[in-house]
Amino acid sequence: MGRDTQPAGAAAVPGPRAEAVPEPGAEAIPEPGAEAGDETVRGGVAALSLPYRVGAALAFAVVAVVACVHLAMVFLYVTPSNTVTRQYGEKVDGWIYPEFEQNWKLFAPNPLQQNMGVQVRAETRGADGGYRTTGWYDLSAEDGRAIDANPVPSHTQQNELRRAFDFYASTHDGDNRTTGLRGALAEQYLRRIVVLRLGRDRAAGPGGALQRVQVRLRTTNVPAPRWSTEKVSTSPTYRMLPWWTVPADEARGGVR
Repeated sequence: MGRDTQPAGAAAVPGPRAEAVPEPGAEAIPEPGAEAGDETVRGGVAALSLPYRVGAALAFAVVAVVACVHLAMVFLYVTPSNTVTRQYGEKVDGWIYPEFEQNWKLFAPNPLQQNMGVQVRAETRGADGGYRTTGWYDLSAEDGRAIDANPVPSHTQQNELRRAFDFYASTHDGDNRTTGLRGALAEQYLRRIVVLRLGRDRAAGPGGALQRVQVRLRTTNVPAPRWSTEKVSTSPTYRMLPWWTVPADEARGGVR
C-alpha cells in the first residue's frame, strides 16, 4: 500500500545510464584516424609539409635508381659474355672495380688453403736529409688485430687490402708485367693504400717523407689436420713487387 507496484509480466524498463565524468585536468586523447576539430590527425611522411614530402620522394627515387643500376651492373659482370657485355664491358668494369669485384674462391672445388699477408717497407728521407729503409710492416696482421674481438669490423679492415692485391695480381703476370688495360690503375690503387697505411704508422718519422715503397706477398700453407697423411710445407714463400716511387703529393704519408 503506498508503494509503486509493477504489473506481473511487464517488461523491466532500464533506468538512465550514468555517463563517465572526466577527471579534472584530464585531456581527451583522440584515437588514431579520429578527427580533431576540422583536421585529421596524421603521422609519418603525411605529417610533413609539401616541400619536405617532395624532398623525401626525390631521395627515395635516387636511392632506388642507384640500387637498380648497381644490381644491373653486378648481373652483367657475372653473366656469361653476350652482346651487351661486349658493347658495355668497359663501363661495367669501371663500376665494379675495385670495390665490388666478384669471385668464386670460397665455393671453388679447391678453395684457398693458404694464409696470405701483404707486407710493405719504405725508403724514407728524414728531416736531416738522410735516407733509410724501414723494416717490413705486416699490414694484413694489423687488419687482423683490428678485426679480432670486434663484433662489427669495417669493410676496409676485412677486404680493402686483400682486394687491392687481388686486383693487382689479376692484371699482372708473375714477373709483375701488366697484362691488361687496368694494370696501371691496379698499381696506383695498391700503392696509395700502402702509403696511407705507412702514414698512419708514422713510418717516415718526425719531419720525414716517404720516397719509395715496396710490397711483398707472404704465403704460408695451412697445416694438414692431425688425422691426414698429407705432407704440407709450412715454410713461407714470397712474391716481391718492384719498388714504386711515391709522388710528391703522397710523400708525407697521405694522398693530398
